[in-house]
Amino acid sequence: MTSLLPVLALGFFLGMRHATDADHVIAVSTIVTRYRTARSAAAIGIVWGIGHSITILLVGTGIVLFGWVIPTRLGLSMELAVGIMLVVLGLANLRDIFQLFDRRGSDSADEGGHIHSHTHQHGDYVHTHPHRHDPESHPHKPEQTPVAWLDRHLGNLRAYRLSRPLLVGIVHGLAGSAAVALLVLAAVSNPRWAILYLLIFGLGTILGMMLITLAIAVPFAYGGRQPRFAGRLRLAAGLISVGFGFFVIYQIGFAQGLFTGLPH
Repeated sequence: MTSLLPVLALGFFLGMRHATDADHVIAVSTIVTRYRTARSAAAIGIVWGIGHSITILLVGTGIVLFGWVIPTRLGLSMELAVGIMLVVLGLANLRDIFQLFDRRGSDSADEGGHIHSHTHQHGDYVHTHPHRHDPESHPHKPEQTPVAWLDRHLGNLRAYRLSRPLLVGIVHGLAGSAAVALLVLAAVSNPRWAILYLLIFGLGTILGMMLITLAIAVPFAYGGRQPRFAGRLRLAAGLISVGFGFFVIYQIGFAQGLFTGLPH
């Protein structure tokens, strides 16, 4: 037992360290930008960590107990999925905020009321366009948004709102499962201890990501009172996500040979 405790402690702190990987932080940042409170940000981090940990536990257990071997091409393909996901998340962020910078004169008033532009919400769909209050006037109806159907039918379900960070965590877990399992095999010989190690590693990842999302939420909470500042933060998060996603795609596809026929 005395030899088990240091290994479990190592697993917990490695899990917290694992949460700080650049691709993890960038992916979660693009999701956190849509929320304004620390509570919501912490929930995103916890759900991301749960999705990540479930995948690592399932795949890692298969490797430890049943001797699963992940082929090189499959492992690289899972890493490639992370890069593609980062690009998609970044583009989703950028799509709705370009108008904020394209319309510098949107704060001027006209005869029918004050026309302005800020980030606002229709159900779970967050975007920006010029509109008027008093009287209320939007260039589209609330139900005419890309996620309107889902919002109308599932918007009141908390599970629906948390599905995105859960799926992102699952994809990241797939990409990192092989490396974590190899670490377990190198450090722990007893299969039950190895599975316990994976559980502790997952708890560390969940706690680490919760703390990270709380830290990320602070400037966005301030940005909620400063629409232009919030828009710039979302723009930065989107650009970083797209740029890093393409970097990952290049590294996996060419530097590590997935696209060239010599995967390693």
